[in-house]
This record gives sequence, structure tokens and C-alpha cells, in this order.
Amino acid sequence: MPTSIVQTASILGVDAFVVEVEADVSIGLGVFTIVGLPDSGIRESRDRITAAMNNGAGGFPIRKVIVNLAPADLPKVGTGFDLPIACAVLEAADKLPQGACRGRMLAAELSLEGRLRPINGVLAMALAARKAGITQMIVAPENAASAALVEGVEVYAAAHLGEVVLHLKGLAPLAPVCPLPGSFDQTLAPGDLDFADVKGQETAKRALEIAAAGKHNLLFTGPPGSGKSMLAKRLPGILPGFSFEEAIEATKIHGIAGRLSPGQDRLLVRPFQSPHHSVSGAGLIGGGTVPKPGEVSLAHHGVLFLDELPEYPRHILDLLRQPLEDRRITISRAKSSLNFPTDFILVAAMNPCPCGYLGDSKKQCQCSASQVLKYRGRISGPLMDRIDLQIEMPALSYEEIHFSHPGESSLAIAQRVADARGLQARRFGSWSRYNANMSHKEVERYCHLDPAGHQLLKTALDRLRLSGRAHDSILKVARTIADLAQAEQLGLAHLAEAVNYRSLDRQLQF
Repeated sequence: MPTSIVQTASILGVDAFVVEVEADVSIGLGVFTIVGLPDSGIRESRDRITAAMNNGAGGFPIRKVIVNLAPADLPKVGTGFDLPIACAVLEAADKLPQGACRGRMLAAELSLEGRLRPINGVLAMALAARKAGITQMIVAPENAASAALVEGVEVYAAAHLGEVVLHLKGLAPLAPVCPLPGSFDQTLAPGDLDFADVKGQETAKRALEIAAAGKHNLLFTGPPGSGKSMLAKRLPGILPGFSFEEAIEATKIHGIAGRLSPGQDRLLVRPFQSPHHSVSGAGLIGGGTVPKPGEVSLAHHGVLFLDELPEYPRHILDLLRQPLEDRRITISRAKSSLNFPTDFILVAAMNPCPCGYLGDSKKQCQCSASQVLKYRGRISGPLMDRIDLQIEMPALSYEEIHFSHPGESSLAIAQRVADARGLQARRFGSWSRYNANMSHKEVERYCHLDPAGHQLLKTALDRLRLSGRAHDSILKVARTIADLAQAEQLGLAHLAEAVNYRSLDRQLQF
């Protein structure tokens, strides 16, 4: 009996790599061994595969069966190896034609009766298949629509192991799956979390518009009930729709993490991740024995919202410094070093003091100066330096709550954001570049100031004692404000507005 080879894929980080499942069936006692650094889920698959083959593929061979997962030096994870192992054993036992699986990738979990069950990360596997030149893929019906998003790979959906066997024998060929209709460029539906429903807080709305246009990080400071969380949740509604590449990348990450709903083949709107302040370091940036994506990667191409920012442990918040600066995070282990994408907008919210009423005109603050300083000291200076927009949100008056006119709709704001993004795409020659990630050289090139602007910026830096990073941050925000106004040259008004958004850099008054 010859050795058979079936191709599948395993997830490592946010990508998949092709794995060859080699099976050898020889005369000997009924032994079933799987080697090649399988995880516990794969080792336990022996009983599932045996039962599935007995119930749906003519029986498991009573022979000595050895399965090798190559390359043998990389860890293999997941239950998607059930189907390729079963087919490799069938081919090695001469129950499938030799070479029947050649040019195909198989990935699915098996039930005891032989049904194919869905797995996580099938989109990443389809991308790995296309990269390796594999033109066909067999998956569970629930995974078929997601895998079919990848052009160049013909996807087949089988409900049972018996259907796969008949298809590979050519007796009952499966029909290829067509991608479901739909686009990736949808924003939130009109009326759903609309800016028009928010009363007052015009400065905060303006800051969110600037953050969306230039992909700037933002911090809201205000008393409880001033609308910080309500406004933050409306940010995805004014962001431009996904490009195809962005949607594939974000969907791939959510699929690997198992965050897609049953039957959901793609993300239609940009992600909005809001982890609780009890989140661990691995939960926030990713990690584990075999590193998995964390909240910062799940927010890739979307928004990461951290409510009650000082409640997060300081060492957890400081883990955000590399993702915010480099737009990626590197997680190193003894056997591997993996890069996770983290290109998101950070929106954070906090109270001005522990009781929440420092500076409130209607309620007296009960905190001492040392308490306020200790509370704000939970956020490190380097992290605060990476937040471009720092906005104070006062409590709303009765008149603002009940008699304010409806504001602009999210659709109107989104159009201005899209126009500003278009200017940046022409400026940088790429839709994936934004004002927020300009280098210092690009800041010098695209943020020219006249003498009055230089004097204003110098005065602000001296009075607020800002760093060199904050200097560039102000100019980047001013560039975005000018883009929203469709202005080629930075004006004094653009720069003054950008300086005004550094509220937490001002000295506290008690």
C-alpha cells in the first residue's frame, strides 16, 4: 500500500500555512498514530476519525496506520485535520484512487457519524491555498461562503464524509459554491447609532470627525452621563466603508478568533472592540502558548474603545504603546515570532477625577489634589503622548437635553470624512496611508506653516511643555482639519483648533 499525501492548512498567528498530511497503512496490529507536533485536539481526533470512517466511509482499516503532519517542526492546531486525515488514510488503504486529493485542500471537523462540521479560520486557509497554487477546496457547508470569497480557489461544500468520498471517486461530483452576493463597503444603516440623535457636545462630535478623517487617536474626559460612550459607539458609522483588501484582512482575523456569527461569511462594517478593564495582557494584545489575536488585532481597520481608561492596570495600558506606534504587535515565543496587525483608531474615555465631577459647575468635586493626580497618573505620559485629540466633555444642561436642534446626520459627516480621505490617498499615493501615520519627514513636507503659525506653535509648545511627538501630533491634526476644509495650505485657524484639542496637557486647577 503506497503512502498518500493530502493537503490542508493550520493557523499560526493571523495566517495559515499549508500542511501535508502523509498516511502510511501497513500490515500490523490495529495501531493509529499521529505525529508532527499535533495539539491535543488533533491527538483526540483518532477516535472521531475512526468512528466517522466506520459510519460513513466503509470502515477504518484494521492495520498499522501512521499519519505524519509536515512540516514536522511547526505546531499544528485545530480540529480541521479530521477530514484530510480520514481521506489520507482512505487513499493509503486503496479505498480512494491514487492522487484523488492532489490539487485539493481539505479542512473540516468530523462528527462520529461522519458529518462535516465548520472550523475557524477557513478564509485564512483559502488564502494560503491560493498562495500555494491549490485550486480546489472541500469544506463544511457553513464554511463554504467564507472560503469562496477568495478568487482563484474553487470551493466545494460537503455535508458528510460519504459525499466527499463519492466526489473524489468521481461518482457524484459536488457543485462548486458561488460567493454570496453582497459588498464590503457598507457603513451603519441610516438611523442606527446616528450622530443626529446626540444632543449638544458639538466639540466632541467635531473631534470624532477629525479622528475618522485622519485616523487619529482620541480621549474623552468628562463627568458620568456626559455622553462619552454614546458618542464613541457612533464612530464606525462615519468611517469609510471597507476596501476589499481591508475586509478580507479583518474578516480573516475575526474568523481565526471564532468571532464570526453562524452563517456570517464576511464583516460588513468596521469592527468596534470594547474590552472590559479586567482584560489580561494576552487578551488585549494577543498571546498564549500558540499566540492568538487579541483585542487590538480584532480592532484592525476599526475602533478600539477603552471606557474608564484609568481603571485598566497601568502595565496593561502600556502594552498599547507599540501597537499605536507601529500599527502592529510582535509576539515572541521560544519557537516562533509572530506579527499581528493593529491598525485601529483608539478611542478612550475617562472621568476627570475619581468621583467624576472635577470642574463640574453643578456638583462639587469631593477629591483632593493628590487623589486627582494619582488617578490621572494611572495613564503613563508616553501613552498619553500618543493620543492626538484630548477632549473635555462638560455635563449637558436641561436646555441642551430637551431643546437642542438635531445635529448633522452620520451620513453627512461620513461624506466629509470620505472627501478628506480621498485627499490623503492622492497625497500619499495609497488608500492605506493617513495623516496620523505620517513620518516626521512627511510632516515637514506637507505641514508648512507661515510665520504666524510658527509663533503660535512655539508658544503652545513652551506653555504646555509638549514633547517632539506632540509637536508632530498637533501638525498632523491640523493637516486633517485642513483636509476636511479642502484647504491645501495649513492656516492659523487649523493650527489653533489642533492646539485646542490638547486639553489634558494643561495644568490642573484646584
